[in-house]
Amino acid sequence: MKPNLQISKYGKYAVLIPILLCLGFVVDTNLKQNQQQNILWITCEDMSPEHLGCYGGKVAKTPNIDQLASDGVQYSKVYSTAGVCAPSRNALISGMYQTSIGGHNMRNYLPGNVKIPGLENLPNYSIVTPESFRCFPEYLRKAGYYCTNNEKQDYQFEAPVTVWDENSRKADWRGRSSKSQPFFSIINFMDTHESQIFSRDNRPLTVDPKNVILSPFVPDTEAQRKDLARHLSNIEEMDKKLGEVIAKLKEDGLYENTIIFFYSDHGDGLPYAKRELYERGLKVPLIIKFPKNANAGKKDNQLISFVDFAPTVLSLAGLDIPKFMQGQSFLGEKASKIQRKYIYAARDRMDSEVDRVRAVSDGRFKYLKNYMPDKPYYQDIQYRMSIKGMSELIQLRDQGKLSGLQMHWFRSNKPQEELFDTSVDPFETNNLAERPEFKTKLLELRAMHEQWLRKYGDLGSISESEVVKKWQAGKDYNLKTGNPKISPSSNFVKIECSTKGASIGYKRHKSDLSWKVYDKPIKVSKGDTIICFAHRIGSLSSDVITRVF
Repeated sequence: MKPNLQISKYGKYAVLIPILLCLGFVVDTNLKQNQQQNILWITCEDMSPEHLGCYGGKVAKTPNIDQLASDGVQYSKVYSTAGVCAPSRNALISGMYQTSIGGHNMRNYLPGNVKIPGLENLPNYSIVTPESFRCFPEYLRKAGYYCTNNEKQDYQFEAPVTVWDENSRKADWRGRSSKSQPFFSIINFMDTHESQIFSRDNRPLTVDPKNVILSPFVPDTEAQRKDLARHLSNIEEMDKKLGEVIAKLKEDGLYENTIIFFYSDHGDGLPYAKRELYERGLKVPLIIKFPKNANAGKKDNQLISFVDFAPTVLSLAGLDIPKFMQGQSFLGEKASKIQRKYIYAARDRMDSEVDRVRAVSDGRFKYLKNYMPDKPYYQDIQYRMSIKGMSELIQLRDQGKLSGLQMHWFRSNKPQEELFDTSVDPFETNNLAERPEFKTKLLELRAMHEQWLRKYGDLGSISESEVVKKWQAGKDYNLKTGNPKISPSSNFVKIECSTKGASIGYKRHKSDLSWKVYDKPIKVSKGDTIICFAHRIGSLSSDVITRVF
């Protein structure tokens, strides 16, 4: 039996005081002592920063995002760990590089029509996380936070229901039992996703195709202009929805004392952007609005990776950062004293197509290591062929009607190493790897890549089927998590699970709508009912155990 995820009525309070550090200045939160921070993530999909007015965009109108930037701090060098959603979201929820825990492929739950050449017998699988691993919202819930997600997860594993008080299309902070309970909420917008370029094809455009500025990689055709206009129109629609969320916060009197993150899950969903490790695939907008609009309008140029988001939220909440996390906090009382010098990213199997590429960037120079140089840059991924401009590109290629940079994507093989200066070559077309004057930088970034591999490991170096076999050989993989044991002692009960790494959830009453996170012995009285279960990521959840006292 698997417990249902619903709304919680549980909360208690911690007493830590967050200190926000950013750009070397102290952010004045203007909060009373012992008051925890409310934190809201507003996320969108498949969108690079340059389309937004506050990042220099001239075509799409994004007044609500621009106002948020005016009220907050705007970050200019923020990178996802992959150019596609599931591996990036794996890094966001874990604070770990997806390559280190097996979440690097896109994705491990495949539709029945996706067949992988050479891996035809690969089963749908969950990754198996380290025993010490917990999704970071569990730590917030233990500290008394009300945590919600609306609604996409896509973590490369089924999240235990202990992660969220509520995960649904309607979930937000309003489900709290008390207005004084601190919250962490995620609002996800799908409007800008790659799929919305073709699924909204018949909707009216709010951006005139004549006004868009095309990439140099595509010909100037009606289809290409319409696709980009559709994408920008979707961004305008997303901006309106963000405005509605902000209005809701203000209506509830929460805007002034809530830390608001706005970001995209990776770069653009357009052809030769999504799934790639170029700036257009990895670089994302990030705006953070602090309480009382502290440091409003400031710009921050420090390097930030998606693996830094989880430890930063815990730091803002005044909580310790677990040792298993590989990112570093850039805000709060646990903020790293040393700013990040490099970001790392990975490209692996994309649906049916296998490749392995790794990237390191210092914010200006980008190093790419192509582990399968015999493979072409372009991959025949069927999902994106629904985009009219994508199918047109293939048709024009086959007809010999593309030239110059329009054929850049369709090169038949890759060098083992590439190096780009993104400050003067934003589209990353001029490989500097063999230029003598850039040898020092090449050696530096190559060494950083090799150091990253040694420090964190890379399961992409092993075939996917071998990784799954290793997990299947483990005693916990895809088996049922051990049933929890309830042990009474005086007026308290202790709950234990024999399966190492399992999260334990419990309820006090059958009428409770969600599962609390077990952290320490629970005080009980005669007549109380304790209901509990356990779930180890990579295994099935245990039975639900009930005991009346």
